[in-house]
Amino acid sequence: MPSQANEGPAAGGSAAGRLPAVVAEIEEHADTLGWDRPPTLFALVPTADLVRAEPDLAAALGLAGTDPDPADLTPVEQEPLGDAPLDEALARIEWPVEVAGCALVHEVLVLPPSAGDAPAEVDAVRWASGHPERREVRMVVGVLRDGSRASLLRIRPTALDAEPQLVPGPDLAPNLAAALLATLA
Repeated sequence: MPSQANEGPAAGGSAAGRLPAVVAEIEEHADTLGWDRPPTLFALVPTADLVRAEPDLAAALGLAGTDPDPADLTPVEQEPLGDAPLDEALARIEWPVEVAGCALVHEVLVLPPSAGDAPAEVDAVRWASGHPERREVRMVVGVLRDGSRASLLRIRPTALDAEPQLVPGPDLAPNLAAALLATLA
């Protein structure tokens, strides 16, 4: 899924300016696969480097014979993370220097602030799972080595939703972004 994105706060000449569009592209890809999927990790690779290093892959992606902008990024889906808790799985990852950044697709439950906190004597996840105001959200969080961040949330539609609800922002999941940045150190 090559990215030719050029939108964002610093659009045009930098990978950081293109990161929000790459995150949106990854979310669109995730949306085609549907809900109830495990976390999925992507390496964000400079497209020009990919074309040079992997000519067969570049041809399969329709990039053969092109001269990509140095700021273009291509998301490359990685092997499944396995069954370990997400924080433990991310703590074991180290990207080579050729990887400009990474992104993670992850589904979570969210509750409105009015829901309050789970009672101390019950499991918080079980409590949230049964809460009548819970919403399922697919988060895509992308980071680059320079510290740039982008994120996008898709709220899982209910019978009452007429349109998909997408919420973009640079730092919607700061702890997850920090964990992803640590994989690039």
